[in-house]
Amino acid sequence: MKKIKIEQHFNQSADEVWAIFADVTRCDWVPAIEKITLNGDVRSFDMAGLGEVQERIILLDAEQRKLHYSVIKARSVLEHHLAKIHITEVGEGCYFFWETEIAPDEYAPAIEQGMHCLLYTSDAADERSSV
Repeated sequence: MKKIKIEQHFNQSADEVWAIFADVTRCDWVPAIEKITLNGDVRSFDMAGLGEVQERIILLDAEQRKLHYSVIKARSVLEHHLAKIHITEVGEGCYFFWETEIAPDEYAPAIEQGMHCLLYTSDAADERSSV
């Protein structure tokens, strides 16, 4: 199992950045997705090149600004997938932490590339600053 971690400082407040990820049906920050539906704790979407994907929302904690989710259905056979997002307030901005566990390991490079692409195309990306 591989672990991929991304940390990024944003100039916006933690609440502003959290608003992008807290709405688990919001997809304007994901270029390859046009619509996300939610049925209970499972969100579903079609992603260009990947087909239908379903993710179980494991944790959605607004107070701590944490989101954990796991792919439960995808075209690729995943043995394990767990993604964790955590946003913390710092000074005038915030830190964004995104960690994904993935198995088999061969999917790690594509997942990491996707995480970087999504992070840098999000609404918050325009206001990021280097750490």
